[in-house]
Amino acid sequence: MNIEIKDVSETRKSLVVTLDQAEVAAEHQAVIGEISKQARLPGFRPGKAPAAMIIKRYGKEISEEFKQKVLAKAYRGGLEQSKLEPLNITDVQEGEIAADKSATVTITLDVRPTFTLPDYAGLATEIQSVEVTDAEVEKAIDALRAERADFKIAERPSAKGDYVKLSYEGTVDGKSILEIAPEKQIYAKVPQTWEEVDGENEGLIPGLGKQLAGFSKGDKKDVTVTFPTDFAAVPALAGKTAIYTVEVLEIRERVLPEMDEAFFKANQADNLEGLQTNARNNLKQRKDYENRQAQRRQVTEALNAKVEFAVPESLVESETQQVLRNFIEENMRRGVPADQFEKDKAALHESASKAARTRVKTQLLLAKIAEQEKLSVTERDIDTFIYRESVMNNQKPEKLVKELTKDREKLRSIQQSIIFDKALDLLVSKATVTTASAKA
Repeated sequence: MNIEIKDVSETRKSLVVTLDQAEVAAEHQAVIGEISKQARLPGFRPGKAPAAMIIKRYGKEISEEFKQKVLAKAYRGGLEQSKLEPLNITDVQEGEIAADKSATVTITLDVRPTFTLPDYAGLATEIQSVEVTDAEVEKAIDALRAERADFKIAERPSAKGDYVKLSYEGTVDGKSILEIAPEKQIYAKVPQTWEEVDGENEGLIPGLGKQLAGFSKGDKKDVTVTFPTDFAAVPALAGKTAIYTVEVLEIRERVLPEMDEAFFKANQADNLEGLQTNARNNLKQRKDYENRQAQRRQVTEALNAKVEFAVPESLVESETQQVLRNFIEENMRRGVPADQFEKDKAALHESASKAARTRVKTQLLLAKIAEQEKLSVTERDIDTFIYRESVMNNQKPEKLVKELTKDREKLRSIQQSIIFDKALDLLVSKATVTTASAKA
């Protein structure tokens, strides 16, 4: 066997493997022997039929199996002699494969890039204080009360926090929005809907809720709405100023529940003090989680900035497709029409490719750190993953185990994710930490 390595790029190699005629013939004879042992030909016991008869009867099967064996031998031998670390095979050129000739197979593959790990101990991170103020506890309890609020008809002008039942019809430059975006009638004309007055969360139509204070039942007025320039839900309205004719049909005020024994019990507390303690603990846990996520982002960015190396293009393209799929699925759930993605195809691919390149680089760094630190996936890690996924998806653990047993590629991906998480946690544990000053 003769091996030649040709550089296509820093991370892509062409491996030219030549098997001499004797090696090729040996593989051919091996295939004939294997098929002969299983063949059932009249007048012959298994394994005793003449080779010529086996070749005549099973010519197609022998040819296909012979070809695969030669390719496999070339690949295994090529990797063994070249010492390359393959990540993906991008192309195979097999040439002519015949038992009476030598065979040349050219395998193009992306390989693991070579780079020196930078010092990853003491990466700088900044966290926010996890101290919980009384005002934050009070706000959290107000939110709990708001979740259980009742809404009663109010015979007065609308005020902040009320819900207004209304109808609306919108135009842009005197033209009905229904003509501008016919597939998005909800933005054009609605016979009745509910809108919170000056609420913290933006409603369907940006800024509409902030203009509804002071309305009385039966009022019919025009309000002006300017859509953001990046309004992806209806690109035809992006940056446009619309006039909505609004008619108020009903006003309801939010009536918060009393903080009595029933309310405390519903929120796993015995009294107000217990409720405050629960709220304080929950807020601290949330702040701890947010700090942890912020640290993971920061160490990732710092690590990437410390070293430069070429990343394999096949990994980048695969990750790019995943980024695009996630982006499109998320935006379609938000109501962005499918044809909009086609219009922005080039820009979206460029953006996704940039994000994917950074992700691949990060993964290669984390994989090398995991190798250096001898991090591994334990049975307990897999059990924890299965339990968490089962709870999140309301699925029986046994079913998930069965799926993973059948799908080895998915299991490998899960193991890889666990390794990346462990490497990230290690970086965070070795990081320097400063707490940001409280804003005045």
